[in-house]
Amino acid sequence: MFDIITIGTATRDVFLTGAAIKVLKDPEHLKEIGFIEGEAECFALGAKLEVGEPIFTVGGGAANVAVTFARQGWKTAALVRVGDDEAGEAVIRHLGAERVKVLAVKDAQKHTAYSTILLTGAGERTVLVYRGASEGWRERDIPPRKLQARWLYIAPGNVPLNLMQKVVRQAKVRGIQVAMNPSGAYAAMGAVRLKPLLALLDVVVVNREEASLLTGVEYRNVRGIFKKFDDLVPGIAVMTDGPRGAFASDGRYLYSAGIFKEKKLVDRTGAGDAFGSGFVAGLMRKHDVHYALRLAAANAASVVERVGAEAGILRQKDFGGKRWRYVDLGVEPL
Repeated sequence: MFDIITIGTATRDVFLTGAAIKVLKDPEHLKEIGFIEGEAECFALGAKLEVGEPIFTVGGGAANVAVTFARQGWKTAALVRVGDDEAGEAVIRHLGAERVKVLAVKDAQKHTAYSTILLTGAGERTVLVYRGASEGWRERDIPPRKLQARWLYIAPGNVPLNLMQKVVRQAKVRGIQVAMNPSGAYAAMGAVRLKPLLALLDVVVVNREEASLLTGVEYRNVRGIFKKFDDLVPGIAVMTDGPRGAFASDGRYLYSAGIFKEKKLVDRTGAGDAFGSGFVAGLMRKHDVHYALRLAAANAASVVERVGAEAGILRQKDFGGKRWRYVDLGVEPL
């Protein structure tokens, strides 16, 4: 029996840096050609560019969050799809070294998912993704006999919704608590389509954009977003808000937390996974929303100080240090 099993993506990642990778900010013209934020990373077409030493890591939602739970002392497994290839073996070895039991589904037809991350000196990045074996989930890949745990943490990626609903229903029948960090694809489905799934969750973690998209409530209306979540989710809803911190609601109270300022912003990759898994790991330990928010904020701040989604993830002993002791916390009736 595991304390928690994570389900979702695992990828082989390579990070590339170089002075030739430029950030271009030109909202007027870039938006016209499809860059909705008016910013882009760019480099000279046809050029041969020098880059720094490549940094190879493991990423993907299920892998990233599994490392948090293992480092926080929980008996952890990760159910992931990888290719029957060297990259898949590298993912399995890496997670094994983190004391995560890998429940791998090996795809003989597709290669392990792969990401190339173009990283700027300011810690921003563009991610080029080959999804490969991380897609194609089938019912036989997630049999109930594999789900021997007190908790599931699901980073669904593009797992079919009907399959995900079946897995969560089976888990709830067996008394397993379920947390989910819905992907952008899931959030885009909207509240009506996702309502049967959301009604089964004990914890849901989204960022502010996803929360607005999912609930259909205007982005700036935090209280309205959480009142809608209260109708959709019987458990705890969590919304991250970038440098403004995070909010959570248990249906009765609206909790808030500030951020721990990073020493140096190196790479934002994996910050959301670090926050969501830190929150659930804290909730598992104390069932205290403020404690969970503090661990989540600390984990996210530590992750962005290192390259890759996992290098900076906190160990249980690290969180006991003076640096992570205080953060602005608030609570008020919802």
